[in-house]
Amino acid sequence: QMQLLEFWGGSVQPGGSLSLSCVATGFPYSDYHMGWFRHTPGKDREVVATIATVFRWTYYADSVVGRFTVSQDSAKRTVYLQMNSLQPEDTAMYYCAAARRGIWPPRRYEYNYWGQGTQVTVSS
Repeated sequence: QMQLLEFWGGSVQPGGSLSLSCVATGFPYSDYHMGWFRHTPGKDREVVATIATVFRWTYYADSVVGRFTVSQDSAKRTVYLQMNSLQPEDTAMYYCAAARRGIWPPRRYEYNYWGQGTQVTVSS
C-alpha cells in the first residue's frame, strides 16, 4: 500500500528552524520525484521544494530559496526539508508528495500520491 508519512512539524519563533521528514513506503521509490508542498486556508496548495530521487536535482519556490533545503536518503526512502530563518508567512500545513519520474520539475497535476500533512506554525 502506497503511503507517505510526514514527521516533525511544530511551532517555532520567527528566525527559528525546523526539519521535516517524509517516509515513503509501498511503491518503487526511485521511480518517483518527491516534493514538499504547503497549504494555508484560502490559498492554493503551493510547491515548496522538489527533489529527483535518482539524479538529486532540486527545485525551490522563490519564496524559500536560500532558507529551505530539500534532501533525501534512498536507503531510508526518506525525504527531508530543512527550514531555516522561518517567518510567520511560512505557517502552513506541509505535505509530502510523489510524482512519477518524467519531465523535470514535475507539474503540479503529476503528483498523485500525498501524505496527510504536518503543521508548521511560526509565531512569536
